[in-house]
Amino acid sequence: MVPSPNSPQSPYFPECVNWLLENQLPDGSWCLPHSHPLLIKDALSSTLACVLALKRWNIGTNHIEKGIHFIVSNFPSSTDEKQHAPIGFDITFPGMIEYAREMGLVLPLSSTIADALFRKRNLEFRRTSESNSEGKKAYLAYIAEGLQNLQDWKEVMKYQRKNGSLFNSPSTTAAAFTHLQDANCLGYLRTVLKEFGGAVPTTYPLDIHAQLCMIDSLIGLGIDRHFRNEIKNVLDETYRCWLQKDERIFLDLDVCAMAFRILRTNGYNIAADALPQFVEEKHFLDSLGGHLNDIHVVLELYKASQFMIFPNEPVLEKHQFWLSWYLKQEISKCLENRDGVSRYITQEVDYALKFPHYANLERLENRRNMEHYNLNHPRILKTSYRCLNIHNIEFLELAIEDFNNCQEIYHKELKELERWVNDNKLDQLKFARQKLTYCYFSAAATLFSPELSDARISWAKNSLLTTVVDDFFDIGGSKEELENLIKLVEKWDENFAIGRCSEQVEIVFSAIHSTVNEIGDKAFKCQRRCVTNHLVEIWLNLLNSMMREADWLRNKSVPTMDEYMENGYVSFALGPIVLPALYLVGDTLSEEAVRSPEYHNLYKLMSTCGRLLNDIQGFEREGKQGKLNGVSLQMIHGSGVVKEEQVIREMRSLIENTRKELLGLVLQTNGSLVPRACKDLFWKMSKVLHLFYSKNDGFTSPHDMMRYVNEVIYEPFDPLRLEKMKISEVAAEECTGLLSSM
Repeated sequence: MVPSPNSPQSPYFPECVNWLLENQLPDGSWCLPHSHPLLIKDALSSTLACVLALKRWNIGTNHIEKGIHFIVSNFPSSTDEKQHAPIGFDITFPGMIEYAREMGLVLPLSSTIADALFRKRNLEFRRTSESNSEGKKAYLAYIAEGLQNLQDWKEVMKYQRKNGSLFNSPSTTAAAFTHLQDANCLGYLRTVLKEFGGAVPTTYPLDIHAQLCMIDSLIGLGIDRHFRNEIKNVLDETYRCWLQKDERIFLDLDVCAMAFRILRTNGYNIAADALPQFVEEKHFLDSLGGHLNDIHVVLELYKASQFMIFPNEPVLEKHQFWLSWYLKQEISKCLENRDGVSRYITQEVDYALKFPHYANLERLENRRNMEHYNLNHPRILKTSYRCLNIHNIEFLELAIEDFNNCQEIYHKELKELERWVNDNKLDQLKFARQKLTYCYFSAAATLFSPELSDARISWAKNSLLTTVVDDFFDIGGSKEELENLIKLVEKWDENFAIGRCSEQVEIVFSAIHSTVNEIGDKAFKCQRRCVTNHLVEIWLNLLNSMMREADWLRNKSVPTMDEYMENGYVSFALGPIVLPALYLVGDTLSEEAVRSPEYHNLYKLMSTCGRLLNDIQGFEREGKQGKLNGVSLQMIHGSGVVKEEQVIREMRSLIENTRKELLGLVLQTNGSLVPRACKDLFWKMSKVLHLFYSKNDGFTSPHDMMRYVNEVIYEPFDPLRLEKMKISEVAAEECTGLLSSM
């Protein structure tokens, strides 16, 4: 639509006009081919814009006639509330109809429908323009091309960005250049055309956003380990842009929120105060982002708000509170009006609310992302658009192949573990719960890549052994047997046990002895030093803590809460599961790191979360068994004044604060002695615990976990699903033209 400065009756960018002539669809429209039937408003808006452009230069008569036919045929959809509207449609579309009349273009439209559109336009414009809200002013500037002479163009120019654009929108920028002949606007438009030829996307640039979305997809599908170097290069560059306050990040809410989340989780030093300060819903609704009403933006802000790692981050706390409420309201609206366009984002929001990041196991998330991978999901700004680099078939194909290959490895490892149970006679211990599958699941769902096989096996074996020992101390062993077991571990001589203790003690000790030595041998190859003594020390600490609890119970002693928690984080038995596995994840773990306060704090914080979660969910069950429990203990020390609800509320608050502190330690890089790969295991176990205890004691009530176990270990991803997705993709592959190169 921009006229040439030398010849006002000719287009400044004739290549764009040629693109229109070459890309009209058979039905007369200009829009994404095979678009969803609920995107007719998008097609109407785009088609009328193209018709006006051709009429402006008096070319393409047949194209204009076909376009008008499409508009007239589909005009009733312009007032259909079920249709999804592009941003600004209620103002821009009627504005284009008026402009068409001024140009002498005959549009045989229903006067009733047209009058309804104008009434709605006038009401919307009056409501918005009379407001002093900065967000509403920015919104009107964003859709300025639909207002033409109703807009104060000099006022609009205060939103110009360093790249010369207005809101990174080629259409707004072109309209501004037409009115003001601003050289920077022209420079931006020329940059866009140099990148795309005659085609112009609805928004540009998208490079940082597209790259972050790709990284998010790779991580979500569980295949990011294949692209470590590429991802690091992108994140290093994104961090540089973050430090420079680059507009491509900070002037787009979803990009800013996504950059914050991904950079922070990857160890970059990112402060929360750089995020928009929407401490209440009304602040967001008064912003441009609120007026654009893009639920994708709200979801990204919510995801970012979950990554609180410092004691005082009020912005994130307030974000999380109102964004959670807001998303629940929005999803209820979407469920009432469920349709194909909103289905995908509705699923995303529902999943994010049900499974917060701290209770979401990687392999479960990977599977869910594969099952709900949307190869043909358009976003809607002023027009609908689709970026193939974000959702492409190659990512999905690699993810499915990787997932199914890993499952074959899991099957072999599980059979190996079953033989180990039989060889060590653990199945002969009648008192012990047989939870091998669940023990292995917690390893496979988090340490899922093939190269972590030794760590998975160590994790699973020690998970089962700690379960056996826990049952032995609770119900299976006499006081003498428990003391014998501790003495055997102190001596660490397998031959000493023969004939000197009960068969039960001999079986338990022999299994611990052989397993610790086996893990010690594997760790020696990785670490180039002997760590077996440390592994024995870990087991001895656990046994002594369990003995202390057994003595309390036997003597009917009531420890203080501090005594209980100081012993309880060890007796919760995560030490033998997590700590030996740290030696097997590939990074060098020095003796200095193992003896450092950082290492101890990671262990204590993780175990404290587990102990408190267990005590809340296991309160009634353990009370019936006569076992000590943090909830009952606080009620006892409260002299009957403190109620169960109050105790649980306080414990949940403590869990939340402990979890934040743990995540902060895991993500901390400055002065850290423990390698990131090792620190991740503490966080992974914390996520396992939060999932297991999300509704009840999942370990004791395994039926709730069966579906998760099957999804991770036993049920391969059906290749037929991929074929169905490909068939759907063929129907939409023509949509790649405009934005596929981004």
